Amino acid sequence: MNKDQVRERILEIGIIPVVRATSGDEARFAAEAVTEGGIPIVEITMTVPGAIEVIRDLVKALPAVMVGAGTVMDAEIARRAIDAGAEFLVGPGLDVKTVEVATKNNVFMMAGALTPTEVLQAWGAGSDFIKIFPCAQVGGPDYIKALKGPMPGIPMVPTGGVNLKNAAAFILAGSAALGVGGELVLKEAVKERAAGPIRDTAARLVDAVREARQHLASAREAEGIR
Repeated sequence: MNKDQVRERILEIGIIPVVRATSGDEARFAAEAVTEGGIPIVEITMTVPGAIEVIRDLVKALPAVMVGAGTVMDAEIARRAIDAGAEFLVGPGLDVKTVEVATKNNVFMMAGALTPTEVLQAWGAGSDFIKIFPCAQVGGPDYIKALKGPMPGIPMVPTGGVNLKNAAAFILAGSAALGVGGELVLKEAVKERAAGPIRDTAARLVDAVREARQHLASAREAEGIR
């Protein structure tokens, strides 16, 4: 996929599963489980042992799934992830050289930020979307709504503490998509190789995002009629 196709896929699904695991096998299992739940996107963080090889394997084994690299903190890791087939890069913060590598290779980039100043810096550096992290810990949906007020044109993806209970509220607050980690990639389910709970949570998150977007669309239509 090219950068525009990645952007459209993220916007369409609205959820980016963040896979942190203690082994490559666990990461592969988690990726397959979220895919079975209806989310053909997976972000493999660089904290996973052998993360680059996991990305390479998933790209080959799951061609219908968009595989990205998370916790990308420098340009060298970015280059290695791209070489392995990563179709998007996500950072916990802003590293300008990483953004430059992504731009040079026409790879979708989502740099991390928290404050308004950091959001503007990441956007100005060329990040395609901005990951707001850690979001729930600093105000959750209300924080996204506050940021979107003066910066409505910057697509933001809250990550950190996003779950089934607040997913809809994050979408209603103006989030372009949601980054969901441990609340979706359930640690015990991964450990026990129990795909069911992960599949079910993925499906429910997809429904929550879809319903929230439908509510937004209906509200905007009603405003237009008035």
